[in-house]
Amino acid sequence: MPERFLGIDTSNYRTSAAVFDAENGAWHNEGSLLSVPEGAIGLRQSDALFQHTVHLHEKIQALPQGEVRAIGVSTRPRAVEGSYMPCFLAGESVARSAAHLLSVPLFAVSHQQGHIAAAALSAGRLSLLDEPFLAWHLSGGTSELLYVTPGADGLPDCTCIGGTTDLAAGQLIDRAGALLGLPFPSGAALDALAIEAAPEKGYRPKVTDCRFSLSGMQNQVENKHKTAEPAQMARFALETVANAVVKATEQALSQYDCPVLCAGGVMASRVLRARMCGVFGERVSFAEPVLSGDNAVGVAVLAARLYERNKT
Repeated sequence: MPERFLGIDTSNYRTSAAVFDAENGAWHNEGSLLSVPEGAIGLRQSDALFQHTVHLHEKIQALPQGEVRAIGVSTRPRAVEGSYMPCFLAGESVARSAAHLLSVPLFAVSHQQGHIAAAALSAGRLSLLDEPFLAWHLSGGTSELLYVTPGADGLPDCTCIGGTTDLAAGQLIDRAGALLGLPFPSGAALDALAIEAAPEKGYRPKVTDCRFSLSGMQNQVENKHKTAEPAQMARFALETVANAVVKATEQALSQYDCPVLCAGGVMASRVLRARMCGVFGERVSFAEPVLSGDNAVGVAVLAARLYERNKT
């Protein structure tokens, strides 16, 4: 029987299903963004849950057929008490039913843990999951700097040591995109605009103990929008996020001597990657853009690791 594992992730903005081959590291992901009304910068959980329910079977049917050893599914945003979003119920329901019918183990993980595993796989650094490291999870709803260690349950144990105290980086980017009339989520389109602009210093948020506030940065972006061309405003917004992320990383590395892994859709930004690489060099690793955003690949990877661990 092949060493194939199924992963399912029904996050707030993307329906995803993936298979991962633990023998050769190959993976196949099927995912699509949820439909968000034009001009909106968010989606109600009831709407997200409905769309996942309608489309998840399409993603699974598009995967290569074959037996699987186990199924992994993301059941909550983060592996902390009280972390809950209804949209994950769609994936959990399908995963539990499939595992029962196929008589294979089911492993529940968090969306954040899946992001970290996908980034480690994409960066060719799966070995990081067996040692301490720092990880950024920058997305539409999360901007956390994590200290990650191997957990007793076999999953990444993530302790938040920094990040935003209010507005998430992805929210700032989406609001900047809304000002420019860009589609939601706006990260990719805003980044494409930004790389056309001249170098821009951006605003430098105050960073203390690896934490920073981005709520006031929305006013800075809005003011820039009044005076600058769209590309320059886009560059300003992304460089502002980069300023905060770089400074927080510097502060964290003064306490933790370990590698840095970057995960989440915001980390697909070429502007942000260039800044991080320019400061930290080979000490920082990134997921490829295709695995930076929400996907089920990391969930399948964790299912494979947990399956192997439970065999012994």
